[in-house]
Amino acid sequence: MKGLTDIPGIRVGHASDFEALTGCTAVLCEQGAVGGVEIRGSASGTEETPTLEPGHVAATVHAIVLAGGSAFGLEAASGVRTALARRGVGIAFGGRHVPIVVSAILFDLDVGKTNRHPDLAMGEGAAAAATDGPVAEGAIGAGTGATVGKILGMERAMKSGIGSATVALDRGVLVASLVAVNALGDVRDPATGTIVAGARRTPAGREFLDSAAYLKQHSAPGPAAPSRNTTLAVVATNARLSKLQARKLAGFGGLGMARAISPVNTTVDGDIVFALSTGSIDADINALGVAAADAVAEAILRAVRSAPSLGGLPGLAG
Repeated sequence: MKGLTDIPGIRVGHASDFEALTGCTAVLCEQGAVGGVEIRGSASGTEETPTLEPGHVAATVHAIVLAGGSAFGLEAASGVRTALARRGVGIAFGGRHVPIVVSAILFDLDVGKTNRHPDLAMGEGAAAAATDGPVAEGAIGAGTGATVGKILGMERAMKSGIGSATVALDRGVLVASLVAVNALGDVRDPATGTIVAGARRTPAGREFLDSAAYLKQHSAPGPAAPSRNTTLAVVATNARLSKLQARKLAGFGGLGMARAISPVNTTVDGDIVFALSTGSIDADINALGVAAADAVAEAILRAVRSAPSLGGLPGLAG
């Protein structure tokens, strides 16, 4: 399986700045895909998400861009939009094409250089690099500066990245996901409940703190944790969905996020799940939802397991 690009009509491209430790990922669906979104976190940063609402006049979306750089990273979407318009992708209007490009950002300014962030040129680069081949994982694209386990600060966090996974149903139905994991909480293996990556008890150690348990033991009001965390997921299927069903699929995908990240959807996380439908196969939305949750959870595990040590933080890939 190739990951998100197993879904026909979807291509994925990354652009990374390994010196500044930031980057962006372009998910292209140039023929148009029915989209939906579910925002569960309270610290999100987005662009053009209203186009995914069932009542919006735009029937399809042409790209989803995930980027580091906090709010500055939203500029990368303009690069993807420019690249697609140059190819004649988008809604025809007045002799031009206007691509519908939705974007969401994560905060990675604590890891690399704060004066460099994904911009228009990087967005164009991600679009140019997009292929339907296997999705590159780890500290690349939007996952270049991603981290997890920050409840006691960056000095006890671990390196994370981006991961992708596919779940196959019967009749050739596929549900795939791509996730950039930049969470306050820890990543757990849903099969065992074991923490795989997260906050460490000491800056130099590898013994895990257990962020959820720490919160339960420190419930008194205190200084607010920095809003520097966001996990961004894209779920896609070759089944046919309405915009309302796509929004429901995004919600199902969020259940996979809840299985693999603890705690999740906090007031200092901007967690978002996007959903895309490019196909014509009729399928039960509940079956697709079960697969979406599994695909998101697996992609989260792959994101941390494929992340190398970078920016002074340890990663599971060495």
